[in-house]
Amino acid sequence: EVQLQASGGGSVQPGGSLRLSCTSSGRTFSTYAIGWFRESPGKEREGVSYISSSAGSRYYAASVKGRFTISTDDAKKTVYLEMNSLKPDDTGVYSCAASDVVGRSSWFLGSLYDFWGQGTKVTVSS
Repeated sequence: EVQLQASGGGSVQPGGSLRLSCTSSGRTFSTYAIGWFRESPGKEREGVSYISSSAGSRYYAASVKGRFTISTDDAKKTVYLEMNSLKPDDTGVYSCAASDVVGRSSWFLGSLYDFWGQGTKVTVSS
């Protein structure tokens, strides 16, 4: 089993940056792919980014590509989401989740993730 904890959220102005962290306390962290998702009022949950267990594959939603970067530090059992050039539309609660079944065509499907951490709130506003 994998326990996840997301952190790093906060309030920033448009154009600002934040780095989110997803830290695991499970011993099998390296065997799972990690996805970042966000939820905003009035919108469906959106898959934001994904990194495979080997870190060999990384995917991004079209809305964040070129602005967000996902990375991993296996020694710290942590996956990071570096968010730059933030926009008001990026506002939401960001959660990380672990899966051992998703891939290129399914990484954005939250229903395929087995373990979820509690979210961290990101507010982008002037």
